Amino acid sequence: MSTPDITLGANQYGKAEVRLVTVGRDGPVHRVKDLTVSTALRGELTATHLTGDNSAVVATDTQKNTVFAFAKEHPVGEIEDFALRLGRHFTSSFEQITGARILVSEHGWNRIPVGGRPHDHAFSRDGGETRTTAVTVQDGKAWVVSGLTDLVVLKSTGSEFHGFPRDRYTTLAETDDRILATAVTARWRYAAGDHDWAGGYAEIRRVLLETFATQHSLSLQQTLYAMGEAVLKERPEVAEIRLSLPNKHHFLVDLSPFGLSNDNEVFYAADRPYGLIEGTVLRSGDPEDVGPAWYSLPEF
Repeated sequence: MSTPDITLGANQYGKAEVRLVTVGRDGPVHRVKDLTVSTALRGELTATHLTGDNSAVVATDTQKNTVFAFAKEHPVGEIEDFALRLGRHFTSSFEQITGARILVSEHGWNRIPVGGRPHDHAFSRDGGETRTTAVTVQDGKAWVVSGLTDLVVLKSTGSEFHGFPRDRYTTLAETDDRILATAVTARWRYAAGDHDWAGGYAEIRRVLLETFATQHSLSLQQTLYAMGEAVLKERPEVAEIRLSLPNKHHFLVDLSPFGLSNDNEVFYAADRPYGLIEGTVLRSGDPEDVGPAWYSLPEF
């Protein structure tokens, strides 16, 4: 039981990382959807925490089974639509459940080319990049935060870093020509309403890549802001975007012990430690109720 000076705070529970693969077999050309789905429910769940009374608890196994059943009963389609269907189901089917957070990651597959043509039912896995969405349904409203992770990019020039303060611990040399590489994690909050999720994702990804490629960078912070700003300028349906950019350092190798010069050609790619640049770009005076859109999501 609770005591007068101790109380239960915010809480949620659900089934994490349900692995779901569907195969569309309505013709000779098959369609594969490969998803990782996590559900989390919120509501009047005090009794189970304080007394172990589970009468209000929708079992996590039930949540898992619902994911599989919905994949059969409704075409999965875009991950945002699938997550919205699940979230609205849980909040409308159980009176005690007032909020649902549905996380979906989509793992891409490409058709294997055979004789120059994509094979009907053989696939190879995409690289490390993953498309994501986080949908929250609560109090009759819905918030959609979509994004991508592990979009690895590199530019071999067009990047500088200098003018930073120096003290007795500073050893980093200034440079006006360096490799700039990162693995982009981006999450953007859509304005209220339904949108062209697939088209929006493709265009936002394009804008991020083109801006990274063309922005002459004086710092990764400058590049981050330019990428976010470009998305907001070109995509009015995006209310804000949060970016996390680890600096995948490439250090010039000293070849002088071998009697060799190194004119920005040979580098050591270090995996850790690494600089981590993170930030949010948003529209000034955005009047929209952000509500729990970002609740339980990483800051960036």
